[in-house]
Amino acid sequence: MSEQNVRPVQRPHRGHGPMRGMMPGEKPKDFRRTLSRMIAFLGAFKVPLAAAVLFAIGSTVFSIVGPKVLSTATTELFSGLVAKVDGTGGINFDTIGSILLATLGLYALSAACSFAQSWLMTGVSQRVCYQLRGEIARKIDRMPTSRFDETSTGDVLSRITNDVDVLGQSLNQGVTQLITSSVTIVGVLAMMLSINPLMTLIALGMLPISAVLVGMVVKVSQKHFVRQQNLLGRVNGLVEETFSGFEVVKAFGSEKSCEQTFEQVNERLRESAWKSQFLTGMMQPIMGFVGNLGYIAVAISGSFFAVRGVVTVGDIQAFIQYVKNFTQPITQLTQVSNMLQQMAAAAERVFEFLDEPEADGVADDVEAARIRAEELTCDVEFDHVRFGYDSDKPVIGDFSAHIKQGQTVALVGPTGAGKTTLVKLLMRFYDVQAGAIRIGGTDIRDLPRSCVRELFGMVLQDAWLFGGTIRENIRYGNLDATDEQVELVARAAYVHRFIMTLPDGYDTVISEDAGNISQGQRQLLTIARAILANRRMLILDEATSSVDTRTEERIQKAMDNLMQGRTSFIIAHRLSTIVQADLILVINNGDIVEQGTHDELLALGGFYAQLYNSQFQGNTD
Repeated sequence: MSEQNVRPVQRPHRGHGPMRGMMPGEKPKDFRRTLSRMIAFLGAFKVPLAAAVLFAIGSTVFSIVGPKVLSTATTELFSGLVAKVDGTGGINFDTIGSILLATLGLYALSAACSFAQSWLMTGVSQRVCYQLRGEIARKIDRMPTSRFDETSTGDVLSRITNDVDVLGQSLNQGVTQLITSSVTIVGVLAMMLSINPLMTLIALGMLPISAVLVGMVVKVSQKHFVRQQNLLGRVNGLVEETFSGFEVVKAFGSEKSCEQTFEQVNERLRESAWKSQFLTGMMQPIMGFVGNLGYIAVAISGSFFAVRGVVTVGDIQAFIQYVKNFTQPITQLTQVSNMLQQMAAAAERVFEFLDEPEADGVADDVEAARIRAEELTCDVEFDHVRFGYDSDKPVIGDFSAHIKQGQTVALVGPTGAGKTTLVKLLMRFYDVQAGAIRIGGTDIRDLPRSCVRELFGMVLQDAWLFGGTIRENIRYGNLDATDEQVELVARAAYVHRFIMTLPDGYDTVISEDAGNISQGQRQLLTIARAILANRRMLILDEATSSVDTRTEERIQKAMDNLMQGRTSFIIAHRLSTIVQADLILVINNGDIVEQGTHDELLALGGFYAQLYNSQFQGNTD
C-alpha cells in the first residue's frame, strides 16, 4: 500500500457542542422508569419546583386574559366611532384608558411571573447539574479500576459533562414549556369557546391540515438530521485524529490523503445539512400558510356573526389573537416531547453510571484503619496469588514470594510476564482472585484501599503531570510541603538546574499535555514528587526509562538514598539499573522462574542470565 493511501484510523465519535452526546431522536431504553427516578431525584427541589409551576400558570393565565380585556377597548372605540358618525355620542376615552391600564397591568403581572418562574427553574436545573456532577465525581473515586479499563475516557467525560448539561437544559426548558403550553392550550380554547363555539370549530378545523403537512416534513427531515449528526461526528473525529497525529501524518507524507478524506466527508455533511435545514425551514411557511387560511376563515365567519350581532368587533380581534396563540403551544408541545426524550436518555446514562458496582470496602473506621496501617511493618508476602483480568485467562498463575522490610526487590521478565500486574495487585487497583497479599502479616483486603495506597510512593514510566506550575506538580506528593522542601527534593532528583533555566523557574506553568517540557524532564519531576511524598514503601516502574545515561546514574544515587530503610519494588527492563537489588524476582508467564541476587542469577546461567546477556551482546561483540 502506498503512503498516499495511509490515513488515520476512524474511531467512533459523537462530535462536539452542547448536544454532542446524543443524536437527534435518541430515546431512553426505559422511559417510564427513568422518568420516575428523575421525579424522585427532583423531590429534594419540590418547593422551588412547585413555586415555578404556580408562577408559570400565573404568567400564562394573565397573558391569556389580556386579549379578552383588550377586546373591550376595541369594542368601546368602535362603538364610540359609530356613535360619533351617527351623531348620537362619542368616544369615551376615560373608559378606554382604564381598560388599557388594566391590560397593561395584566401583561406586567404576566412578565413578572414569567421572570420569577425562569429564575426558579434556572436555579433548580443548575443545582440538579451541580449535584449530579458531584455524585459522579464521588462515584469515580469509589469505582474499581477495572471499570475504567473497560470504558473509554470519552464516554465517562461525556456523562459528566454532556449528559448532565443536556439533562439540565432539557429540564429547564422542557418543564417550563410543558406547563405553559398545556395551560395556554386549555385557556385559549376556553376563551375561544366563550366568544363563539362555531368560530372555534372553524379554527380547529385547520389543525389536522397543519399536523399532516408538518408530520410529512418531519418524517423526511429526521433521517437527514441523524445523518448530519453522524457525519459531523466523523468530521470532528478526522480533525481530532489528524491534529493529534500531526507529526505522523507529516512523517509519512499523508497530507493529501487526509485532505481528500476530509473533503469527501465534509461534502457529504454539507449535503445532508442542506437537506435537513431546508426541510426544517419549510415548516414555518407551512404553518404560516395554514394559519393565514385560519385567519381568513375566522375573519369571514366573524364578519358574518358581527353583522348579525352575535359577536362584537373586539371579540373578532381577540379571537384572531387567540387563534394565533393556539397553534404556537401545539408546536411547542411537539418540541417538548423530543426534549423530554432527550432528558430521559441523558438521565438514564447518568443513572446507569451512578448504579455501577463499587469497589469493595471494609467495615472498619477509615481513621482507625489508617492508624493500624501506620503500625504495620513493611514485610510483604505474596501467598499463592492468582489473578487474571479475564477470570478464564490468568495472568498470574501461582505466585509466591516473601520480601523483608527494607529490601529492594527487582521484578524482571519479558513484556507481558505480569510485572506491572503484580504492582496493581499490591496497590489494590485490583484484588487477587485466589491467595493473598499481606503487608506486616495483614491481608491488604482487610484495609481500606486508601490506607494501602498511602503506604506507597510511585514513579511510573508514563510520567503524569497536570496543568499547573512546576512547584504545584512537585508539591502534589505532599500538599503541606514548603517551598524550601520542594526545592530540596528537586535538587535530589537533579531537576533543579533545569527548572532554574526556565523564565519563571518553579512558577513555570506546565501545559495541559505537558508538551512544553521533554519526556525525560517530566520523569524527573515525578521522581521529585515521589521523594517529597516520603512514603514507607516505593514502587518504581521503569522510573529512569526516559533519561540519558549520565542523568540516570545521578538519579540512581538519589533513589538509592531514598530507598534506604524502605521496602522498594523496581520494575526494570534495563537490567543494569537493578544489579544492586537485594532480591531479583524473575517472572515469566505470571510465575517466578528464578530468584536471587544479580551475581547468583548470573552464576545460575538460566533465564535471567539470558535476558542480561542479550542486552549487552552488542557491547560484547
